[in-house]
Amino acid sequence: MVFLVSRFRAPRAVDNKGMTQQGDNWWDKLYDDAAPDTAPTVSGDTLDDHFDTAPRATTGPPGGTPPPPNPPPAPAAVLPSLPPPVPGRAPWEVPEAGPRTFPPPPPAAPPVETPTVQVSLLPGPATEGPAVEGPAVEQPAPAPATDVTADPGTDTELTVEVSVPVDLPRPRTGFVGSRPPTYEAEPTALPVARPGELADLVPDTVLDGARYGTCTLRAASVRGDSARYRGEPRRDALLTARFGHDETALVLVAVAAGSRAAEDAHLAAADACHWIAEAVCRSHARLSEDIRSGRRGDLKSGLHRLTDRTYGKLRARASERGLAPDEYTATLRCLLVPADPECRTRVFFGIGGGGLFRLREGAWQDLEPLLPEPAAVVGAPVLGFGSPPAAQEATEEGDRLTMDLGITTAPGPLIEQPVPAPPEPFRFRASVARPGDTLLLASPGLAEPMRGEPALARALADRWADREPPGLAAFLADTQLRVTGYADDRTGVAVWEA
Repeated sequence: MVFLVSRFRAPRAVDNKGMTQQGDNWWDKLYDDAAPDTAPTVSGDTLDDHFDTAPRATTGPPGGTPPPPNPPPAPAAVLPSLPPPVPGRAPWEVPEAGPRTFPPPPPAAPPVETPTVQVSLLPGPATEGPAVEGPAVEQPAPAPATDVTADPGTDTELTVEVSVPVDLPRPRTGFVGSRPPTYEAEPTALPVARPGELADLVPDTVLDGARYGTCTLRAASVRGDSARYRGEPRRDALLTARFGHDETALVLVAVAAGSRAAEDAHLAAADACHWIAEAVCRSHARLSEDIRSGRRGDLKSGLHRLTDRTYGKLRARASERGLAPDEYTATLRCLLVPADPECRTRVFFGIGGGGLFRLREGAWQDLEPLLPEPAAVVGAPVLGFGSPPAAQEATEEGDRLTMDLGITTAPGPLIEQPVPAPPEPFRFRASVARPGDTLLLASPGLAEPMRGEPALARALADRWADREPPGLAAFLADTQLRVTGYADDRTGVAVWEA
């Protein structure tokens, strides 16, 4: 194999920007014309030797600073020793270990409440000179400066205002009376659940609210202390609904309470609320017009008919379940509130026990309609349950119009034995609210302690009189104000008038 090595002569540097003179000498020595073309085979004057001397030749004249020695080689990396192999597992498999634990974060420091200090400087005595400007200072956030011109002969007054924010306590369930009730204040046991009946479960507490027109609505239904302790379902049912839009809208609140002795009392209460809501929904346009027009007679007869139809459905459902009518029933109390801000008429209707109260000027008024004696209740059955239609309700074709004024039904078959009316008479009351009034619709579990324990009525009057309507959480705490001897479910609906 033959290697061909060529050489060239580099030009000399003519200024400081080129190579140094020492570099030119080195190149002359390396590529001298008098040197033979081939180097001796034994001497060290080879091309490789000349290249090896190049770094030493460019470091400066003899006696200069020698180049730093090459750094020592890095030590070989020490590999961690692997654990001994475990029988049944490959050497590269990671041994099993428990869950990793992470240290918990340090506890957060409690927030430091910085009091707000406001200092205002009023004019004081001054000597001759220009007007004095005293800025008003507020800490921690500075307030805009206020120019104060000093008036000679006046006193200096320093006003310091300190305001410290205070955390309000959470709403908690309290009690009235000399001692707390025996049961615990919070839920204890859940009702039993069965396969195929999970849709029948009801929550321990229902809370709702709204604001329409000039009124604010708050509604709550809570399982009683006794039912919470025994793991029984809440027998009270609560339904709030709005029908229609704008001024013609109508708000319905239905409260039903099942019988304590009935096993399916909570189902009967829920059915009563849903069926009366469906009936009012179909007739809400006519009902809203009657309320805003003040047609009290039409309202009473129409709502009486809708309520009796609801109880007719309850009796039919009891027959389907093989129960007696009194084993599948509930008390029903409803409140109609129009959304029209110009209308302050509030309509109450229903059947069964409970309470209707009004807080006016700091005192409670019992608005429960007076009922006639049972011996004085005479007359034909309610329209729609076996009696012939009234003359004013019949059309020329002989059909009878329903409450929604848009559906005609053929005359029903002749009923020899009319369906019996509910055991209690129909209750109705229409009242006009005043600004500042609070109307309370209560189930029997809340109405009984309102009438039987004056301390409860006074406590609610103190909380609700001359104040803004409470929030949902505060209203729930108010309705749960416990009284010894009253452990039934509680349902309350309150309407504050602006």
